[in-house]
Amino acid sequence: MAKGPIVWLDMDQKELDDAYDQAVYAANRDEIRKRRMAACERALKRLGQPERAAYGPTEIEKLDIYKTDRANAPVRIFIHGGAWKNGRASESSYMAEMYAAAGAHFVVPDFAAVTDVGGNLMVMADQVRRAVAWVCKNAASFGGDPNRIYLAGHSSGAHLGGTVTITDWEKEFDLPRNVLKGAILISGMFDLKAVRLSKRGQYVKFDDESEEKLSTQRHLDKLHTPLIVGHGTLETPEFQRQTREFAAAVKAAGKPIEFLLGNGYNHFEMQETMANPFGLCGYKALEQMGLTPGRLFLR
Repeated sequence: MAKGPIVWLDMDQKELDDAYDQAVYAANRDEIRKRRMAACERALKRLGQPERAAYGPTEIEKLDIYKTDRANAPVRIFIHGGAWKNGRASESSYMAEMYAAAGAHFVVPDFAAVTDVGGNLMVMADQVRRAVAWVCKNAASFGGDPNRIYLAGHSSGAHLGGTVTITDWEKEFDLPRNVLKGAILISGMFDLKAVRLSKRGQYVKFDDESEEKLSTQRHLDKLHTPLIVGHGTLETPEFQRQTREFAAAVKAAGKPIEFLLGNGYNHFEMQETMANPFGLCGYKALEQMGLTPGRLFLR
């Protein structure tokens, strides 16, 4: 096909649309989803159903809490992805087992799909921030250490997780500005300009305000959370660029950040490494919390 007018960098509209469509670059997406769902079933048989708690007034504003047997344990909150329109907390249960076995609570909030709130990403960002604030204020109620709260996110969940890290915790929630002791954000988006130009703009109602406020890279002065970010070498060019440029910007701002490169991994395979105690992201997530895979073999 002949190349059309340039829309972003050296990309025409189709190339840009493809760069924000994971299925174009990950032919095994459906197989990975089936594998992940089977892993969720196995994990729930061993762990049992999570505790379900409400962080807000609407039906979707609830979260799943998978508890460890360790007292006063650190907490890892995971923000799921799904192009802002797919996914539920229950689909992340396969990740919970690693954290619980290693000595951490694992919490996954549900939140509205952007297509259910008129395309408004601001609603989703607000829900995720309130979910995280709820965990910070209520961690002790389920055996968590409120001084050891950590965040994680993948894909659009990494985007939302990024917006969480630039929250004004003192002003908005009466919490310390460093309430999050670390975050691992994998395969995310940190500036929405290019995303707004892509086909995602057909179901997300971007405007200047949402683009500005929800572009984490533009607000690094508000960042008080040490970060780990990464992407796979088989991801789309835009998801690679987004993470790479964000990491460089955070480093240039003098904020703590570590960059991970997943050689041979596509977008969905990168998430799977977050559930493996010896995987690229799983090992780093445990290390960030001061935990090691060794405890898994001492049970």
